Amino acid sequence: MKRRNFILGGTALVALGACSGDSKFKRYSGPQVTYVVVNKGDRRMYLMHQDKVLEAYDIRLGFAPLGHKAHEGDGRTPEGRYWIDRRNPNSKFHLSLGISYPNTNDRLNAAALGKQPGGDIFIHGQKAADKKNINDWTWGCISVSNQEIEDIYAMVGTGTPIAINA
Repeated sequence: MKRRNFILGGTALVALGACSGDSKFKRYSGPQVTYVVVNKGDRRMYLMHQDKVLEAYDIRLGFAPLGHKAHEGDGRTPEGRYWIDRRNPNSKFHLSLGISYPNTNDRLNAAALGKQPGGDIFIHGQKAADKKNINDWTWGCISVSNQEIEDIYAMVGTGTPIAINA
């Protein structure tokens, strides 16, 4: 009987812990995010509902941010129209939302250079939450703080269009 009570008590503690406000998984009940706009030059990302800005964030980009991503390893963040195509709750960068890069044109352009286009481009949080990312540092992704990616992850669904502008 003691063992059973111990197991039930432990299970209850785990369940209560999951209900605490410390979870990285937040709920969002506001207007639907109908698209995401990234302005690389301004280092800003906007979550939009139709023509209304719901939220705006400062961002960090690939370590060589000027220009469209041409091939794997170039450190550039892609430019163009894509969509959010996957969600990673176990990202090594806290949480992440996948961007549908590369598209057909990206593959053809990289092949013309004799290179691979790369992939695994995400909107994600930080690798180390205690470090302030003040420079562009990713391999082509869009980075925000861990607290911000929790909000973005809750607000932006799979299939949401994203426009990444120079």
